[in-house]
Amino acid sequence: MNSFNLFLSFLFYLFVLYSSFSLFVQADDELVGTDINHWCQTTPHPNQCNFFLGRGKHHVPRHRTDFRMLALQAAVDNANEALGCTRDLGKMCQTMATTAVWNDCYKLLNNTVFQLNQTLVGLKNNRSSNFDAQTWLSAAFTNLQTCFSGCVEMNLTDFASPIKSSNLTEMISNSLAINHLFLNQNPNYDFNTNDFPAWVTHHDRRLLATTSIQSIANVIVSQTPDSRFPTIQSALDYARSIDHGDQRFIIYIKGGVYNENIQIVNDLKNIMFVGDGIRYTIITGNRSARGGSTTYSSATVGVDCSGFIARGITFRNTAGPESGQAVALRSASDLSVFYACSFEGYQDTLFAVSQRQFFKLCYISGTIDFIFGNAAVVFQNCVILVRKPLNGQANMITAQGRGDPFQNTGISIHNCRIIPTPELIPVVSSVQTYLGRPWQEYSRTVFMKTYLDGFINPQGWSPWGNTDFAFNTLYYGEYGCFGPGAAMENRVKWAGYHANMSSSEARMFTVEGLIAGRAWLPATAVPFIAGL
Repeated sequence: MNSFNLFLSFLFYLFVLYSSFSLFVQADDELVGTDINHWCQTTPHPNQCNFFLGRGKHHVPRHRTDFRMLALQAAVDNANEALGCTRDLGKMCQTMATTAVWNDCYKLLNNTVFQLNQTLVGLKNNRSSNFDAQTWLSAAFTNLQTCFSGCVEMNLTDFASPIKSSNLTEMISNSLAINHLFLNQNPNYDFNTNDFPAWVTHHDRRLLATTSIQSIANVIVSQTPDSRFPTIQSALDYARSIDHGDQRFIIYIKGGVYNENIQIVNDLKNIMFVGDGIRYTIITGNRSARGGSTTYSSATVGVDCSGFIARGITFRNTAGPESGQAVALRSASDLSVFYACSFEGYQDTLFAVSQRQFFKLCYISGTIDFIFGNAAVVFQNCVILVRKPLNGQANMITAQGRGDPFQNTGISIHNCRIIPTPELIPVVSSVQTYLGRPWQEYSRTVFMKTYLDGFINPQGWSPWGNTDFAFNTLYYGEYGCFGPGAAMENRVKWAGYHANMSSSEARMFTVEGLIAGRAWLPATAVPFIAGL
């Protein structure tokens, strides 16, 4: 081969190499080398993105991964500023209402800073998955929504204005949209395995199955006169005072009625409550909206720590139907499990605030919006009991609170039973009962392979008030449900309603699809169905 041919071959090699590199770059990210404005135009809130990322302190990102980290860091900076602003608002509290709202918002902003830092550090060090990141970003966003909702409840909408002006909501929304592009849209699910989700360790499986919990508990709560821990909160305070690392800390709660309002804060981890069964170990309170609490602070038990497990306990709010919102359990615990528990109340019984949660073999009772929140939560093999509301009220089983289209959240009710309580049965014909209504714009709820008794309104789903709010943006669906209340002929005709979901649609809301349960549930030993 002569030198000219060699030269042509070399040029051809360079051309192929350059073409391959260009294709790789385009596949990896089509925006390499563009300015920050071009990057920001790919987000839902480009103006805020440009303002906070284009002020000279940030370099121009080279790849989408780089852009994600810059956007996250900007969100962390905004969150710290918003937290400082919230701290200052505390000095202005002069009424019980403003104090109640401030307490909620300050706690929720603290948790938002925690979630954002956890996301940033986890992605930077490759210790967290993209799914983890989307979960934690969703929680950070929901915290702000919860703060703002409390302000509206207490007629203090102006109170949150300084927090809203930080543009933190928009910056978290941008991060949700950016990170969404990194999620695997077509995971390889195994839908037929009747197994444990993988987040639950073999040790935790044994704990859930064992009948000799007293011998292995770290502390025992008992109402006997000589008890070292006569209250559940005293046991939690002890758990905070010692360093148990990431080891499971088991609190065995002997039979009794514990009249306490309990807060399990997020600096704890892997706490487990074990009771003597739902008839015997009962935690009860009576805070309510009518009694001066926000919905958030009305909870009998509030759980923020990750990895929480409860077995054989009743969580109860006795405020009654005339007291408005009155939460029995509020959970923002990531990778949490509630097994063979009961949740009793009327309006807003179970507040599944955020993150990944699993309820198995539980009883949930209430009237209005009694399963609500913005967690990614699956209820499996549960009995949902609809109670008698006040005269003139209708029952709403769910009110899901997804406020951003990129949040990986939703309520999935799978292999459950929806039935009326004995007190409702005599008047069931005069009370309208619906599967749910949209609390937020992107509300997402499905019922799958669930028995629906005949008292369910034939339309199935209710609007929010007398409006068409969220009809086009919500996602409501039914798959394989049965019973006299499962007939589809007269269901709502909203654009966002999915009657007779396909199996591929339904799989998105299984333990595997919605909460990535195979990655963490097996460690808890709670039996679960990963797929349909």
